[in-house]
Amino acid sequence: MQKSRISNRILRSLSDQDFELLAPYLEEVEMPSRYPIARPDTLLEHVYFPDSGIGAVMSVLPDGKKAEAGMFGSEGFVPTSTIIGDKVVPYLIEMQVAGRGYRISVDRMREATKQSATLQVPFIKFMHVFAVQVSYTALANAKFRVEKRLARWILMCHDRVRADVLEITHEYIAFLLGIRRPSVTTALHVLEGHKLIRSNRGTVIIINRKGLERFAAGCYGLPEREFERLLGASAPETDVAPLPSA
Repeated sequence: MQKSRISNRILRSLSDQDFELLAPYLEEVEMPSRYPIARPDTLLEHVYFPDSGIGAVMSVLPDGKKAEAGMFGSEGFVPTSTIIGDKVVPYLIEMQVAGRGYRISVDRMREATKQSATLQVPFIKFMHVFAVQVSYTALANAKFRVEKRLARWILMCHDRVRADVLEITHEYIAFLLGIRRPSVTTALHVLEGHKLIRSNRGTVIIINRKGLERFAAGCYGLPEREFERLLGASAPETDVAPLPSA
């Protein structure tokens, strides 16, 4: 396993010595949409490092209702609690947008961390960054209008997909944001009215990234800057998909 072939930014941030502790046990894995990474109160078997795609950490109510608490992709790893020795989580983790990546057994991960005092450092930093993201999700939900929350969510997807075309339905956006589908449609029309996106059936096309950042008005950006401050390891450049013709 060569680190140069990997896009996951946590794995790329490791020293060569620390990476070699994990490399023999990293298994390549396809992660289709809705791929289950962890289920509530179920024994964890693997730690995942996505190279592509988008995943969600979702809070789950006893009646089965769910809402997204945090988003992850090639910048991180899940479940984060494995790094502190936990083997169960109270939430659901699954892929939203199909991707691929690597996984390692929880036991192998734990053995590797025992062999190096530095291996855990980037993982603990990511736990902090992810907590900051979750806190800003709570802030956005409490203090920002739906269209600004949607702008933030689209920007976060754009960061991870690294393409201007997001293939995701209105129904799934509503599910993840915990809002009604008509509210998603209305919010998308607001963003289209500002010429920030185009929205088709099952597709959101970003046409003005900088404008989206301005429109999000402070509910996007700080967690992303915190990641770069603490874990700013570079990932391979990925070509941005061209915009389809009108």
